[in-house]
Amino acid sequence: MIFLLLDKLRFEQWKIIEPVISELYRVEEEDYFYSILPTATQYSRNAIFAGMMPSEIQKHFPDDWLLDFEEGSKNASEDKFLQHQIQRLIKREVKSDYIKVTNVSAARQLYDNVYNCLNNDMTAIVYNFIDMLSHSRTEMEVLKELAGDEKAYRSLTKSWFLNSPLWGALQKLAEKEIVLIITTDHGTIRVNNPSKVLADRETTTNLRYKVGKNLQYDKRDVLEIKNPTEAGLPKPNMSSTYIFAKEDVFFLYPNNYSYYNNFFKDTFQHGGVSLEEMICPFIKLVPR
Repeated sequence: MIFLLLDKLRFEQWKIIEPVISELYRVEEEDYFYSILPTATQYSRNAIFAGMMPSEIQKHFPDDWLLDFEEGSKNASEDKFLQHQIQRLIKREVKSDYIKVTNVSAARQLYDNVYNCLNNDMTAIVYNFIDMLSHSRTEMEVLKELAGDEKAYRSLTKSWFLNSPLWGALQKLAEKEIVLIITTDHGTIRVNNPSKVLADRETTTNLRYKVGKNLQYDKRDVLEIKNPTEAGLPKPNMSSTYIFAKEDVFFLYPNNYSYYNNFFKDTFQHGGVSLEEMICPFIKLVPR
């Protein structure tokens, strides 16, 4: 089995690449699940590979969970989490592998060596291109022009997929008897409405959720969780509160408010509460 997680794959982005994949693969099952909150990679993708809520991960793997304000990679232990989950649930020998693709070199390497995946009972592949595309769109004016709205964003996703080493690798695998699972950890939403937040220096920088103490915010714009433990979330401090932006709201601090409003307005973000972020495709395919 190939478990392919495309980071930040909105459900309609799956639908736009489905006709391409369906040339070589038959969809046996199309379903969806809801991402946990916050809809951020640190939380939602770790939860998928660990099979646990974030507070459980922190409890069982205290050395592998970093709080938002701590330095270091927040998703460096997914392979370890996956192995632990397989042992916990299946309780027999399963030959598995974990591959993370975060740049062009790694994508080419996957294409060149994709047949090695057939030596495993399960190969999990995390592919970060859509995630990079979203971040690049925030920072690069040319991508803002190319992906100015949801329709253009979908079109850009399809164009990338058609010409990507990933599609080349999937074409190779289509010649073999495999089961292919395509899913994601969360989607994104195009944000348009800023909302002011006051917080201390240890508060998270994410535009769609905040966790900290003594937060001041407009309650109309957020879903607030004052007891993180009940939501399966870590509790950095005794008075920690989580807030999640609703709909197309994004959080800004009062300092340089106008500058950051112009910079982030109309960009694709994640971490909060919206159907676009929370509805995740789960697709089972087999070669035709």
